[in-house]
Amino acid sequence: MLVLVVGPSGAGKDTLLRLAREGLSGEARVRFVRRVITRPADAGGEDHEAVTGAEFGRRNHALQWTAHGLRYGIPTQIGADLARGHVVVANVSRGVIAEAAARFPVRVVLVTAPPEVLAARLAGRGRETAADIAARLARDVALPEGVPTTTIVNDGAPEAGAARLIALLREWAAGSGT
Repeated sequence: MLVLVVGPSGAGKDTLLRLAREGLSGEARVRFVRRVITRPADAGGEDHEAVTGAEFGRRNHALQWTAHGLRYGIPTQIGADLARGHVVVANVSRGVIAEAAARFPVRVVLVTAPPEVLAARLAGRGRETAADIAARLARDVALPEGVPTTTIVNDGAPEAGAARLIALLREWAAGSGT
């Protein structure tokens, strides 16, 4: 199955995914997707494959979207991994969930935190103005109906949220969550 990790900016998705990747490094049935993004590699945040807009356009992607002036893509390799029975984990925009669910077996993990926690985390990054932060916090994207969704409230130690994510992925990889 394809596990789509979504949530607002500042929720800690990248941190939880990094910790889960480390915690599940020996689990052959769990694959973590490295996104293709039109953002410089040294721009901070997640480990991604940095490409130019032209290079992005020449590639085929299993899923792609635009957000905050950048283009994001999920490599087509996920199809082969899913066919082998792997649990494939990808950080995506909430706006592509319906498309993904129409094409793949999907579960959603919504990572969130209270607004004041999100605001503090975004301010701590130092990458956005106060107006940018307010706009991100005001953005509300509804999740599509009928897609199985589990919520992780990531408002404490990142290790606690990562432990919950790891437990879910292990459960799904074992086949009890399908």
